[in-house]
Amino acid sequence: MNTKTQKKSQIKVITGNAAAAIAAKLARPDVVAAYPITPQTEIIEQISQFHANGEMDCELITVEGENSAMNAVMAASLAGGRVFTATSSWGLVFMYDAVLATAGARAPVVMVNVNRETPGIIAVSSGQQDMISTRDAGWIFLIAEDCQEVLDLVLQAYRLAEDYDIQVPVMVHYDGFYLSYLSEGVDVPFQEDVDAFLSVLKDQPERTKLVPGGKLGCGSHGILGGYLELRYKHVSAMERSKAKFNQIDQEFFEIFGRSYGGLIEEYRMEDAEVVLVGSGSMCGTIKTVIDEKRDAGIKVGLLKIRMYRPFPGEAMVAALKGKKAIGVVDRSLCFGFKGGPIYTELKAFETQLGGSKMISFIDGIANTDITTANVGTMIDTTCDLAAGKEVREVTWVSYPEAQEEGGL
Repeated sequence: MNTKTQKKSQIKVITGNAAAAIAAKLARPDVVAAYPITPQTEIIEQISQFHANGEMDCELITVEGENSAMNAVMAASLAGGRVFTATSSWGLVFMYDAVLATAGARAPVVMVNVNRETPGIIAVSSGQQDMISTRDAGWIFLIAEDCQEVLDLVLQAYRLAEDYDIQVPVMVHYDGFYLSYLSEGVDVPFQEDVDAFLSVLKDQPERTKLVPGGKLGCGSHGILGGYLELRYKHVSAMERSKAKFNQIDQEFFEIFGRSYGGLIEEYRMEDAEVVLVGSGSMCGTIKTVIDEKRDAGIKVGLLKIRMYRPFPGEAMVAALKGKKAIGVVDRSLCFGFKGGPIYTELKAFETQLGGSKMISFIDGIANTDITTANVGTMIDTTCDLAAGKEVREVTWVSYPEAQEEGGL
């Protein structure tokens, strides 16, 4: 993260969930609808407290389930309101049909998803499988590394979702249990600065919205060929969001003094010969180990993914091209493929990487932790690959008994 001195600052020691709730309050939403679920519940508790204390002037809808929450904010957004909701894991699954409808309607909803393992084997523990299970729903996905970035990404999400040239819902993801309950020092912006950052949206043409007595078709099942046109425009808007997000990152820097690099963040990449690719809270651990390896003379760097949907393939190629070896760390599974989801997607750009070798690491799912020792193992294995040694394509780091091929 690139920083500069700010004129004003108010540092608070808060959890990642509190950072998300405060960011939502600062964005001044018209409607908030949500349902509690571990480990997201604290967000809604804090917003409810803000609302009860008169600190948050919005319509707060306490629904009976996540599906109703998403339908409520979608409708409010289509009526022209700014909205917010939050969920996790099973809650995201329960609202899945409404998540698809919200994307199809191009309703600029902002939602926080606190990553947790999803249905299958029931696990109340961290993992990005809920994010992966909804990656093709038509939402823009942003991923935070720490509590500060949680707050900052929620604010940036409003600028992106409500931009007249984008108008696509945005989901901000962060690792449950690691960031949701972690307390860190967070620089909380002043309301006037957030208002200035979001004021750009007021100067844009008014977006299409439902007006009492007016005509507007929503959810009309794509009759008469209109579906194809709407899908094309949706995909095009997603692609435009890449450049827009980079622009928003720079404007955020000018007001708040923090820049993350836009789509991706590069750490000690200038002369790196081997690189780990990761996302979310693991990146803090990876940076710590990289510093230790650098002291030992090993030229290793990190590429952190901040925007996962649309996939920042071009930016990643530009940063990774020519590196001797790349190790991709996934906190989720890609069923049907041996490697993790991010690894599998980056493989599609393999011919553009200038001969860089790639391997996949799967770690940090369910109750396993991505430790400094595990990261050290990943870097050493990637260095072995760079040196021409034979290594396995896919390594389940916390499960050494795993074989590339085998049975139960």
